[in-house]
Amino acid sequence: MMRPMKLAGTELMFGKGCLEHLKTLKGTKALIVTGGSSMRKSGILQRVIDLLCEAGIKSEVFSGVEPDPFFSTVYSGAEAMKAFGPDIIVGLGGGSAMDAAKAMWVYYEHPELTRLSDIVPPSPIPKLRNKAILVCVPSTSGTASEVSRSVVITDDETHVKYGIGNMEMMPDVAICDPEVTVTMPPSITAETGMDALTHALEALVSKRANYLSNILSIAAAKDIIRFLPKAYNDGSNVEYREIMLNASMTAGLAFTNVSLGIVHSMAHTLGSFFGIPHGLADAVLLPYVMAFNQAEESAADIYTALAKELGSDNLISVVKELNSALGIAGSLSGLIKDSAAYMEKLDEMAEMAKNDGCTKTNPVIPTVQQLKALFVQAYSGN
Repeated sequence: MMRPMKLAGTELMFGKGCLEHLKTLKGTKALIVTGGSSMRKSGILQRVIDLLCEAGIKSEVFSGVEPDPFFSTVYSGAEAMKAFGPDIIVGLGGGSAMDAAKAMWVYYEHPELTRLSDIVPPSPIPKLRNKAILVCVPSTSGTASEVSRSVVITDDETHVKYGIGNMEMMPDVAICDPEVTVTMPPSITAETGMDALTHALEALVSKRANYLSNILSIAAAKDIIRFLPKAYNDGSNVEYREIMLNASMTAGLAFTNVSLGIVHSMAHTLGSFFGIPHGLADAVLLPYVMAFNQAEESAADIYTALAKELGSDNLISVVKELNSALGIAGSLSGLIKDSAAYMEKLDEMAEMAKNDGCTKTNPVIPTVQQLKALFVQAYSGN
């Protein structure tokens, strides 16, 4: 059942069948930004084109957005927008497609911007919506880019991943239809689901956490822990998919207001150095960082209280058991085989993670040496 909601400037649609909302949009041209071939093969891309057509909106497709999109892809998409002149941009797919659509939007509306550094902090994001609005349709239950002000864009030369956040990039319309997510394979279901759980648990102990964000984080975490294994084992079940998509979106509403922590700082770093998929890195790192965070008494109390609500004595054990049920490695050594190359990069990785924007809201602000030790622990499995 479609459920509309207006929140913080974003029109939020969720529930089975809400993709139909596309045919109510007002405009003349839409450029659809998507990833590989999954949306085309599933028929969802054509469905989006058809619904826009019913609204009298002509559409073109920019496809091929890679995981953790490169700036060159973003700029190519912006050039396609300049040539086509859309008044609606549709980000269709996982977090990478939606992130790319957001960044393309900035360069489309402001052709004077030509470099990645033009939007990386401290450079400001200029005013948007002079040419187009942004509509996001997620195909995964994890990144919550559809309700987030953030993007991650990769530098083509250095492969460094830059996290960029600004409220200007909040989508105008988010359409969370579980039927769009049913074609996700189990591995992607697991990794994106653990990304969503990490969002919930990091927002819950963020230095900016508050009454409202805690309500959202706790609700999302409970549902993810309960239903992610079910969606993983029975991906065609739309009820499980709907709960996961709603929980992912809810966790996104929490973290976009109170930020995250060093699981994300370290995961961004691992992606930059070793190309580890973001959700997978989050999943492996999460128990180690939670153990580190327990040095802060309030964070330890929060973990304990949530564990009790879940019928457990230890929230870290709950996370480890969930990873195991999803077939996720218990340490980074299972993902990065060249231990010598990993150890050689420890100093650089610790510095990069320290400087990541998510670090400043972690409940315990780590030193570079502490981050280095955490990278070692997560690799060795201690």
